[in-house]
This record gives sequence, C-alpha cells and structure tokens, in this order.
Amino acid sequence: MRRLLLTGAAATCALAAAAPAFAASVDKQTLKRATSTYAALQKYLYLPKQGLYRGSPYSHVWPFSQALAATISMGSLPKVGIHYGKDVKARIKALNSYWDATKQPPGYDGDVVAPLGNGGTISYDDNEWIGLELVRRYQRSHDAGLLARAQQLFTLVVFGWDNDTTHACPGGIVFSQAPDNVDRNTVSNAPGVELGLRLYEITGTSYYLDWAKRMYDWVNGCLFVNGLFEDHITFDGQIDQTIWSYNQGTTIGSNVLLWKVTGHRGYLARAKAGAAAALAFFTPAKLRRQPPYFVAIFFDNLLILDAVRPDPNYRAAIQSYASWAWRKVRVKKTGIFPFHTDGGQVLEQAAMARIYAALAGAALIG
Repeated sequence: MRRLLLTGAAATCALAAAAPAFAASVDKQTLKRATSTYAALQKYLYLPKQGLYRGSPYSHVWPFSQALAATISMGSLPKVGIHYGKDVKARIKALNSYWDATKQPPGYDGDVVAPLGNGGTISYDDNEWIGLELVRRYQRSHDAGLLARAQQLFTLVVFGWDNDTTHACPGGIVFSQAPDNVDRNTVSNAPGVELGLRLYEITGTSYYLDWAKRMYDWVNGCLFVNGLFEDHITFDGQIDQTIWSYNQGTTIGSNVLLWKVTGHRGYLARAKAGAAAALAFFTPAKLRRQPPYFVAIFFDNLLILDAVRPDPNYRAAIQSYASWAWRKVRVKKTGIFPFHTDGGQVLEQAAMARIYAALAGAALIG
C-alpha cells in the first residue's frame, strides 16, 4: 500500500447507485463537476505564493503529484483545456521545490527541499507518478524538457531494482530509499512498467521496453494471485495480501500498453481479465471504502482499456462512484470532498477532480 489509511464514515456509505445514460447532457454536467471540484482544490488548498499545496506547512510530494495529475487532466479537457495552461505550467515549475539534484541519481524527494524544507526520502512510486504525468503533458505540448525529465526519472526507477539474489522472489523495484525499507511493491513496479512503455512508444529505445518487461515479469511472478495483485513482498518473503484498487489499475494499464507496443493479443486478454476480476472484487460498497486517490488511478487505467476495447461496465462503474461521491461526500458550501482518510484533503480533492475530468473527456495516454 502507498500509505496507511483510515477511511471515515463518508467513505463507508454503501448506497447503490444506478449509472445514468451517457448523453451529451451528462458530459456537460460532469464537466461542471470537474471544474468546480478543481476550483475548490485551488481555493482552499493551494498556496499561490509558493505554488504548493497545504501540508505541514507544505504537502508531501505524493499529494502534490496527484494535484499535478488533476491539473494536467483539466488541461487535457476538450475545448476548455487551454484555459488551464497557466496552471499546468505552475504545477510543473513547482516540482522544482521537491527536486534533489544532490542525490545520485537525482529525483523528487518526499518533501520540499531547501530553502522551503529539508527534503526527504525518495520513494520510487512518487517519481513514477510524476514521470507518467510529464509524459502525458509532453504528448500534448511536445516540450522536450518534459520528456528529458521523464527519462531521467526512469533512470532513477531502474536504480531502485533489487539486485540481491538472496531475497525472496529476487528482483523488483524497492518501495523507497529509506534504510529500513524491506518492501517491493506492486505500486513501485507496475507504474514503472507504464512509464517505461510510454517512453518506448515515444523514443523507440529498446532499453525502456526491456526494463518494462523485466518489471512486468517480476510483479506478475511475485504478487499476482487468483486474478488480482497483492500489495507487496518483503525481502524475507512475507506478503501483504491486501487488494488495492490502484494496483489493479496500473497492471491493467501495463497490459494494454504492452499489447500496443508488441502486438501480442495475450496482453490485451490479460487486461480485460484483470478489469473483470477487479470489478467483480470491488463491488460498489467495497470501492467506496477504498481511498479515492487509489480509485482515481484505477479508473484512469480502466478508461485506457475502454479506449481500445469498450465495455459499458467500465464507465458505468466510474459514473456510479462519481455520482455517489457528489451526492454523499461533497460539502455543497465549499465543494470539498472530505473522505477523512489520513492521506489528507489535497489527495482526496485532486482525486475527485481527476475522476470528473476523465468522465468529461480529459485525454489519457492509451
């Protein structure tokens, strides 16, 4: 799991919600929900002077990465996305507040660096999330600097490969550079697969494909059980069997991208089987007990699959969750979604902005 979380009463509500028909009016309504949710994120949680989000005093890089994703989603909306161009540039510029050039290889620290903070431990998934969003923006802007930084982050990810063959299930990207870390996670490997494959699509460089396949084989060989992906394995072989929604999403996306770059239909079949298994496991009630920021990542990857093999069940699940959250979690006066996870409001609000933007047609990388 990315971080230990405690869900509150709002997240445990299990009311069933029927998915509405996908008419043009629904798209307009969802667009309004995306814009108002993002506006609340900026009004209540953004610190314009520093370009950062609220925390202690600033958010960790993990929430910032998801606010970055929400902003890029808004900037990827059809017709209106252009109006968020300045915001996207501001988020990308503010990444410098986490960049630690003193580490080799360099990367984004867990907390803001000097002069605003003291930096922190590098976690590989944080850097993968950021790399994925930089690639996503590169595909829209063709800014060579974004691509170069994403490539730099993939170098960091590869550096995190565990080369100790005495460890249980040898290999895999470790969770973080913390001295006491003993975990290799689905979340530190599957997003790395996606980043490598997207870089391969752009550059054609086999290095990215080869490493993506290596990470893919490891996570499928070590954490895949009964159609779903468990959370992590320690160096001595203990497995956290928790099933989290975002782990299912990134592995679905990995299979779609592997199918695209290799043409092997078996990967697409695995993506579809993974989506079916995840939707069967995550009933509406179970999904509402997941952290919303995990759910947002899961949904983005479902839509990547839906773009190549449409299935009405995918959008129905997303719309059901989005409608429930709007009715039952959102505070009408502020537009804030207080799920009461210990991930904090920045993560929660950014997640909902992502979900509404995705339903409104924000361009994803497929």
